[in-house]
Amino acid sequence: MYNVQDWQHVFKLDPAKVISDEALEQICESGTDAIIVGGTDNVTMENVLDLMSRVRRYPLPCVLEISNVESVIPGFDRYLVPSVLNTAHSKFQTGQLQEALKAFGHMIQFSELSMEGYVILNPESKVAQYTEANTQLSSDDISAYAMMIEQLLNFPVMYIEYSGTFGDVEMLKSAKSQLQNTRLFYGGGIDDLQKAKTMLSVADTIVVGNIIYTDLKSALSTVKAKKEV
Repeated sequence: MYNVQDWQHVFKLDPAKVISDEALEQICESGTDAIIVGGTDNVTMENVLDLMSRVRRYPLPCVLEISNVESVIPGFDRYLVPSVLNTAHSKFQTGQLQEALKAFGHMIQFSELSMEGYVILNPESKVAQYTEANTQLSSDDISAYAMMIEQLLNFPVMYIEYSGTFGDVEMLKSAKSQLQNTRLFYGGGIDDLQKAKTMLSVADTIVVGNIIYTDLKSALSTVKAKKEV
């Protein structure tokens, strides 16, 4: 389960948010395939280290999705590097990676890095506003991004992000139709088992995040989608 190609369900934990030891134990022992540590703002070395050390008590992959260079620390099983494709700002496409390589290139194990081709589709989300993403995309746009990610960029992951709202399944189908080897991740608005099953019927991997902090029981129920697809 240390290979992203094996994951069906992952929980994403925000290091800037509070989670109790009891809730964290339930998350880590739920049967999810991995824990991704990542967030949009207020992500620091201190809160990343604290969350990683707590997750490390449990026998499942613990992965850092890089938000900023300052919060990158050793000790994770894998590092996911987002490249936001539907923004005009190079910082969010390759800039973060370039900064990381400049700072840590001499000590990076490149086998531990996985690039993610991000397409952000909820204009109201923090991440869309932060990256100034162009979210007004058609299904043809999504298909083209999928081709770019797999055929030209050779990224192992395409991540369709609807953070904060439940997305359009047809957009996922447009992406999936162009992907043979790249794994399709979906995140956004999965807050019950039915929504988890709906998205996992198209996507290869679903990412469940915000609901952890508002309704833990519903969050835990989404893991059952793995067995019911």
